[in-house]
Amino acid sequence: MDLDLARTFLEIVRSGSLASAAEQLHVTQTAVTARVQKLENLLGVTLFVRNRAGAKLTPDGEAFVVYANQLLQTWEAARRDLPRPEGLHQRLHIGGEVSLCNPLILNWAKTIRQHLPTHALRVQIRDCEQLLRQVEMGLLDAALVYQPAYWPGVQVEQLLEEKLIQIRRPDLPEPYVYVDWGDEFRQQHDAALPDKARAAISFNLGPVALHYILDNGGSGYFRTRVVESYLASGALERVPKAPEFTYPTYLVYSRERDSPALQQAIVLLRERVKQDSDWSQRWGAEI
Repeated sequence: MDLDLARTFLEIVRSGSLASAAEQLHVTQTAVTARVQKLENLLGVTLFVRNRAGAKLTPDGEAFVVYANQLLQTWEAARRDLPRPEGLHQRLHIGGEVSLCNPLILNWAKTIRQHLPTHALRVQIRDCEQLLRQVEMGLLDAALVYQPAYWPGVQVEQLLEEKLIQIRRPDLPEPYVYVDWGDEFRQQHDAALPDKARAAISFNLGPVALHYILDNGGSGYFRTRVVESYLASGALERVPKAPEFTYPTYLVYSRERDSPALQQAIVLLRERVKQDSDWSQRWGAEI
């Protein structure tokens, strides 16, 4: 299928009308209309309902959004990866969630380059849903996530067993800072601590919340490995009698894309997990 058809379709979805899409794409509205008609004919469905307010997706149109995005993502991945860099035989694509990038993914990438110098490496830092979708599409060889999805052909391995524990700055224990560790955590948190369900300040990224508390005071929930060094130094302390929550990390990869290089990379990852001790996530000046 012509990729311009998918691009045009997604631009109409983003902008809300054929006229606005034409303006963004620098083509005439007639050209946009022709592309939509061609796409609808190819698929045998109606994608939009057009009216004075703009263009509204039909149920079939809503379903096609996912496929259109996949088409463009796959094409962009091919453009990035081909041709392969000179002297490199293969390429590994790995990914992980933002909270895992320092130090786990950084150290994994470093170890792969040391032990697999003939392989190019591409690293993606995205949210869980995007990572899982890219594994399913074959755009990623493996991903590190907190809440995996299961489908035929996927391999899910629990890599780390961690807890979320409540810590505070001893000299400035307030306010309570809510950190969004996902839907499952929120449900358990709100059930166990209903008085803290509506915190005055919240973050959706653990490392940022941790830095805020270290600099300004407060308390909140964090992964045990991340706060271990701060607890040992006395910069932070555990809140007594606060409930704990499990928060494991999973490795996800497609068995269809398995390869000796990927298996070697996974072995290196397991070894790296055993070696790493400082997960403080303080970004030093050298990084």
